[in-house]
Amino acid sequence: MRFLPTAIAGVTVVETEPHTDDRGAFARLHCPEEFAAAGHRFQPAQTSLSRNPAAGTLRGMHHQPAPHAETKLVRAVRGAIFDVAIDLRPGSPTYRQWTAAELSAGNGRALLIGEGIAHGFLTLEPDTDVLYQISPAFQPGHEAGVRWDDPAFAIAWPRPPALISARDAAYPDHRG
Repeated sequence: MRFLPTAIAGVTVVETEPHTDDRGAFARLHCPEEFAAAGHRFQPAQTSLSRNPAAGTLRGMHHQPAPHAETKLVRAVRGAIFDVAIDLRPGSPTYRQWTAAELSAGNGRALLIGEGIAHGFLTLEPDTDVLYQISPAFQPGHEAGVRWDDPAFAIAWPRPPALISARDAAYPDHRG
């Protein structure tokens, strides 16, 4: 695996290094030893799947505040997404900045998103499935979010969403 830093500390692009032969390809998606060697302590406690039939589906921008803060490893296992992370850590030099990566079944990339960072994505293709590995396990009732189009972040989405939940559309502007 290759670990590529982004402009935000705590957000890393993870690339696979598939082994190919006549049968196809095989790649490790998570290896605790390789993550630790790259400076990332990540032991997933939960794996979840987001199924998205329509292109233009927006999910986010979600996070779990302390003491239930999560680290997530996110990848598209079918289709493609524009995956976004926003730094919500007040003491961070990149506070309120965002970074994004295109994740697709074809490119095999994942985004490792640390604690204190909001996450969301926009599907770029129909029938897109997104796999999440999360640590610690999700704690219902502690979720939070910021609005996908909040001017405080000025995210340059590749297109407006065609489908978004009422909850995600109604998050207030970020204050802080």
